[in-house]
Amino acid sequence: MDSWKLGAAELAAGIASRSISCRAAVEGAFARIEQVEGQVKALMRDCREEALARADELDRRLAAGGKLGKLGGVPVIVKDNLCWEGHVTSCSSKILESYRAPYTAHVVEKLLAADAIVVGQANMDEFAMGSSTENSAFHTTRNPWDTDRGPGGSSGGSAASVAAGMVPVSLGSDTGGSIRQPASFCGVVGFKPTYGAVSRRGLVAFSSSLDQIGPFSRTVEDAALLFEVIGGHDAGDSTSAKWEPGEVLSAVRAADVAGRKFGVPEEYFIDGMEKGVEDAVRAAIGKFRELGGELVPVSLPHTRYAVPIYYIVATAECSSNLARYDGVHYGHRSAEAADLLSLYSRTRREGFGEEVKRRIMLGTYALSAGYYDAYYLRALKVRALVKQDFDAAFEKVDYIVTPTSPTVPFRLGDRVDDPLSMYLSDVFTINVNLAGLPGISVPCAFVDGLPVGLQIIGRSFDDSGVLAAAAAFEKVSGVADRIAMNS
Repeated sequence: MDSWKLGAAELAAGIASRSISCRAAVEGAFARIEQVEGQVKALMRDCREEALARADELDRRLAAGGKLGKLGGVPVIVKDNLCWEGHVTSCSSKILESYRAPYTAHVVEKLLAADAIVVGQANMDEFAMGSSTENSAFHTTRNPWDTDRGPGGSSGGSAASVAAGMVPVSLGSDTGGSIRQPASFCGVVGFKPTYGAVSRRGLVAFSSSLDQIGPFSRTVEDAALLFEVIGGHDAGDSTSAKWEPGEVLSAVRAADVAGRKFGVPEEYFIDGMEKGVEDAVRAAIGKFRELGGELVPVSLPHTRYAVPIYYIVATAECSSNLARYDGVHYGHRSAEAADLLSLYSRTRREGFGEEVKRRIMLGTYALSAGYYDAYYLRALKVRALVKQDFDAAFEKVDYIVTPTSPTVPFRLGDRVDDPLSMYLSDVFTINVNLAGLPGISVPCAFVDGLPVGLQIIGRSFDDSGVLAAAAAFEKVSGVADRIAMNS
């Protein structure tokens, strides 16, 4: 079998047993990239020579009797907002087009320490602001299932790279659904860990209280493997929890949800949701009964405030975080400026795309004198109520199951001129970020040949439980084989 068709755990085991070499694994990844990248456009840049050199180094270690880490020889793609020392980290933005990171993100350090091989950096919505990857300043990524449709966003390149078989696993970031929504659209697994379970050091910030890094994969087992590698405490990140993921893989491989209670919130089945998606998700939720689980109605009454809360909190934090891009410290610097004020304004006008400018202006307004209490402070209070809704529900159930997205992947161009419609793409994922909970999207069905995702949400730091529930569902879903065939 071609090496690119293997999952991460399977590939790492084959390399450890020396039935396949690290070079063969990397060459297989690049052969697949050459085959599909022209249509999918998942990457910002590849790292062929560096990846092959690292593969040879790992092969020499094995030949000398050494051992490799958990991801030994596995090709990985990382989102273009994760710093990697000496490499361009542009966030798919003109303002950072030539910026080379002076240090490496903690999660990338952990990948490299586990002997993974980074083969490329993925395209994304500029500064992770978007739901379709159409906001990249450089090119639009396409959905491998239908290249006339989008892969979701903002981690669309990371999701599409896995769906297209370029790599078995990739890393993305999730601020309001940017891992789970593209996972749903691309028919792959996408896991957003508990806030604080994975270090954000080296992730270029969009919204600091919402951002979280997590894996994409074709199987839940591979997502668990990657999470086991990247999770855990980092003293260099003040928001990192003093917590370790433990043996996540063993929990996933022994997945059993018999006797567990699964909450079904009716607030997540809304008007405007595509009927095919609703029917598919309700049928998927029913499979937990087949696994011995119990379905329990729950209420999350503040769900309807999710979008407005998010677009106040996230844009306010974005306004603060992106103030650093001023043409003075790093990144693009306008050549037309006559004075300091015009340097700031021209640099930002030339460097930022329309969606980034829109969110900076919304956030600046929400934080301005006279409006702070009415908007930002009020949003924080309602955010606390969202968390209380989940806390109350988790007193009755072990997990909450919902659709990931209200639609199948939409056509490229359909929502570019309608920001509100685009923002509503994340209506089912935003609350998980507001509450800081772990959530996963796992493929559950196909509607008109397009993938649909099921979202499973768990209590804070029950990341292994969420992954185990997803693995149990995966075994009976009947979708995994079709995903593998598409590759």
